[in-house]
Order: sequence, then C-alpha cells, then structure tokens
Amino acid sequence: MRAQFHKMSDSTAEDWQTIMGEQMAFFSKLPDRILAHMQLLDSDYGGFPVDRLQHSLQTAELAAEAGEDEQYVVCALLHDIGDTLGSANHADVAASILEPFVSDENLWMIKHHAVVQGYNFFHYLGIDRNMRDQFRDHPYYQRTLRFVDHYDDLAFDARKPKLSLDLFEPLVRSVFAKPLNSLYQSALESE
Repeated sequence: MRAQFHKMSDSTAEDWQTIMGEQMAFFSKLPDRILAHMQLLDSDYGGFPVDRLQHSLQTAELAAEAGEDEQYVVCALLHDIGDTLGSANHADVAASILEPFVSDENLWMIKHHAVVQGYNFFHYLGIDRNMRDQFRDHPYYQRTLRFVDHYDDLAFDARKPKLSLDLFEPLVRSVFAKPLNSLYQSALESE
C-alpha cells in the first residue's frame, strides 16, 4: 500500500496511517541495517593494523570486559560506523545514528571521540594535538577521555584473534529497539 498524494501538503490522515504502518515495519529492521552497514567495515584497513570492523569489535569487547553497560558497549561498537559515508566527519555520523537511542553522556562521548583521540596522532598530520583541550571543562570530557584511553586507543591489536559481529548482535537489537529521544517519539509509541 502507498499514499496517494503528489505533494506532502496534500496528504491526509489516511495517507499517514498507511505511511506509519510501513514505517513501523521499516523501523523494526533498523538493527539489521546497522549490522549490515558494520559489515562494510570488514577488510577495510585504510592503512591501519586491523580492519575497521575488527577495530570496532575490539573497542566494544574491551568496553564489555570492563563491565560497561549495554548502551555504552553499543556506542563503542558503532563509534566508527561513519567511516564509510562520513570519511571527513565520521564521529558526527555515528552520533547522528545513535542520538535517538542513547544517553546525552554517550552521545557526547561518541560525537567528540575523534577530537579526543586526535591527541595521539594529530601532531603527525600537522594538526594541533591539544585541540581536545577546548572541551576540558565539559561535564562529559572525562568520560570521553576514558573511552579513548581505555578502549578506542587500545583496539588496534592485529595479534588478537578475529572477533565476530554476532557477539554484539543482541546488544544492537536491544539498544535500537526503542528510541529514547526522537522527534517522532509520540507517533512511534502510539503504533
């Protein structure tokens, strides 16, 4: 079934009943699309010691082993998901995907992890490695620094056995089952 309008301003309540029915089915498959997109990182080394998928998996594994909660571990897993489509702003892409589903602390951490991680390599690229200092007084800066120092920075170990994305599938499905904050929150909850 499809709506029949030619411009959105001519849509009707019946059109939106049709659309929302289809959107709810589409929305329920979001975890599948996220997991499929993560597979695009497999075998994409970009010059790094491990491919982008293994880096993401190692980051999530370290967070899980340290006892971080489910939402945090999923953030760790997806922190670089934006590398494929947002090569110049991957952290922003990851944050946009996660925003409706995670806490403000986790969102800020993912959105700013690239600048904080930059301390470890920006100086090799002619970029100010201390760029992260602009955020030192932010309430979530220490959380982000800890994420980088304990998980993201350590997750380039080519000696580790390859990990499977299947390990984290249940967590992805759980975190993306229901948005915590969305423009469409009331419409999603009424369906």
